Amino acid sequence: MKKLVLAYSGGLDTSYCAKYLSKQKGFEVHAVSVNTGGFSPDEIKDIKTKALALGAASYTSIDAVESFYEQVVKYLIFGNVLRNNTYPLSVSAERIVQAVEIANYAKKIGAEYIAHGSTGAGNDQVRFDMIFQTMIPEIKIITPIRDNTLSREEEIAYLRSNGVDYSWEKGKYSINRGLWGTSVGGAETLTSHLTLPETAYPSQLQHKNPKKTTLTFEKGELVAIDGKEGPPVENIEKLNDLAAAYAIGRDIHVGDTIIGIKGRVGFEAAAPMIIIKAHHLLEKHTLSKWQQFQKEQLGNFYGMLLHEGQYLDEVMRNIEAFLTDTQKHVSGEVFVMLHPYRFQLEGIHSPHDLMNASFGSYGEINKGWTATEAKGFIKILSNSGKIANHVNQQHD
Repeated sequence: MKKLVLAYSGGLDTSYCAKYLSKQKGFEVHAVSVNTGGFSPDEIKDIKTKALALGAASYTSIDAVESFYEQVVKYLIFGNVLRNNTYPLSVSAERIVQAVEIANYAKKIGAEYIAHGSTGAGNDQVRFDMIFQTMIPEIKIITPIRDNTLSREEEIAYLRSNGVDYSWEKGKYSINRGLWGTSVGGAETLTSHLTLPETAYPSQLQHKNPKKTTLTFEKGELVAIDGKEGPPVENIEKLNDLAAAYAIGRDIHVGDTIIGIKGRVGFEAAAPMIIIKAHHLLEKHTLSKWQQFQKEQLGNFYGMLLHEGQYLDEVMRNIEAFLTDTQKHVSGEVFVMLHPYRFQLEGIHSPHDLMNASFGSYGEINKGWTATEAKGFIKILSNSGKIANHVNQQHD
């Protein structure tokens, strides 16, 4: 039998693929799911049971939470990446790592074919295909849902005709959880004017009394919360549990899809939003203005390429090297106050705080230069403006 690796989530599309490719097309289907922070052990067990029942020859769950952080999330923090100044790239970042892990697995078992359940209307088809074509160009990509332009109703009818009668009722809201946030889609996000209701978000408001928390960064990475040290992934999860209880990190993102149409999606990302904003504040105290300027350009570029499925382009490694180098002095504490639906950054403490220079304070008496030197500096600084103004006045 022809050996095929299927990117399998347990949802309707990939369930159809598992049954169709094994029974209808005669493939030896090896189902693989990649956990980037969204699956519990019980959910993984249930996914395995369904995959084997649908005809898969084997099922493998790959735990990629740590590699997701090390390969992608870390750099999204270093770059303070928010797509369109709003979205922390929760789902798009996950898909890249999932595709890489599945491609590696396909090579490992010597598969001749690889398949995924993406439709022809979204971003994921681009991300999966781009990774697969770059990493494993010798393996043929099969996409039954996209190739046959199948509707949900057609998929359900096929599965039922083959004895698979799970509950395929589409929830009112589609939820995708991961380490770096949760996406929320519904009827409202298909419009331009409606907002998601309170009940659509997975985390509900539990605490109303403000709470102060301290985040400790070491070279740009979150290494402690309230003085308790731990690995970054553990700290992200801990902060998310803490802040989600205040219903923090909710928003709706409007963006341009890879295929050129506008898209709108809700999200809940308590920890990512706090970490990015806290990290950015610490950088404003510890980096030069030109470091900050260049980081902003490259951080945005990194996020754009990641979103577009260009993760394997060598320029991404170049940007990662730059971002890592900028974090040498980004260490210290950031003080955050949590409130219902919002958070407030109160300040920082860092041995690298550039406000602590002893020779002068902004707006106060200087100690490092004289008044005459200041006036001379300003006079020379204004030269280009003076020249342009003089020349253009003569030729108006």
